[in-house]
Amino acid sequence: MTKKQRTIEIINRLKAEYPDADCTLDYREAWKLLVSVRLAAQCTDARVNVVVKGLFEKYPDVEALAAADVADIEAIVKPCGLGHSKAKDISACMKMLRDEYGGNVPEDFDALLGLPGVGRKSANLIMGDVFGKPAIVTDTHCIRLVNRMGLVDHVKEPKKVEMALWKLVPPEEGSDFCHRLVYHGREVCTARTHPYCDRCCLADICKKVDVK
Repeated sequence: MTKKQRTIEIINRLKAEYPDADCTLDYREAWKLLVSVRLAAQCTDARVNVVVKGLFEKYPDVEALAAADVADIEAIVKPCGLGHSKAKDISACMKMLRDEYGGNVPEDFDALLGLPGVGRKSANLIMGDVFGKPAIVTDTHCIRLVNRMGLVDHVKEPKKVEMALWKLVPPEEGSDFCHRLVYHGREVCTARTHPYCDRCCLADICKKVDVK
């Protein structure tokens, strides 16, 4: 079985296993997802979803958050860790959205990368979830799983993993595939314990490479 064939089979099996998998960050507007994904760095999505409720109640739109004092933002987002740097990035990002994009999130990958605090993972998440464009989100689950499955060979650098997956994953499947890897990584192919290979739908085609 080639890597391409294995990839397609994995996509199909995960689709059957997690048919409704989607982004685990709660949001209704694109700018809110930008804020949440910045807060999610080294923090669980579950905690972010709790913290942003207070943030968005106090600052309900881009204009309000852009005008907020960084210290006030930091006080609210502190439970997510790295509060000062995250608050600075969020403030600067909202100001740029207000001043350069009329309060809207740009529908362009390079423009997204130009926003403070937005890297390739965040930009891909926005492109896929908000705009329905092809996207590969290389978070920690994605990197761990595709190495174990043998879709990449001992590659841990996110951009290199992303570039490798673009060659294997059909563009229209990328965003949902990455969401399903998150679900599978949390429930079966775990990081902090041995993976539960005995109940994995991919056990017979997984390379089981020992990459932590």
